[in-house]
Amino acid sequence: MGNGGRHSGARGRLLVTGALAGLANGFFGAGGGLFLVPLLTGWAGLEQRRAFATSVAIILPLSVVSVVIYLQKGDISVVRNLPYLIGGALGGVIAGKIFGKINMLWLRRVFGVLILYGGIRALLLL
Repeated sequence: MGNGGRHSGARGRLLVTGALAGLANGFFGAGGGLFLVPLLTGWAGLEQRRAFATSVAIILPLSVVSVVIYLQKGDISVVRNLPYLIGGALGGVIAGKIFGKINMLWLRRVFGVLILYGGIRALLLL
């Protein structure tokens, strides 16, 4: 198989990865990054720092699509949630500025703890 075959396989993997992230984001309001980071590193072969950054870049448009749908259904109020939006934007700016300085081992560990916390919380609140 030539180089084109490898490219189309990689594109297919990225498409599936994006679809899983979109489904998680749409169903749960978040969580796309839980699929994206492991799949981008393990399945699509991205370096971890690039996978984390790519995950953030992918989640923005996925979140916008989800917000538009939820707004159309009347399920959320932008005005009532404006403080979260402002706080989230500030946190994103701060994280973006220090991201390159954080040791990847610690970033992976914190990510793992957050996944565990979310999973345990979801199981216990059922």
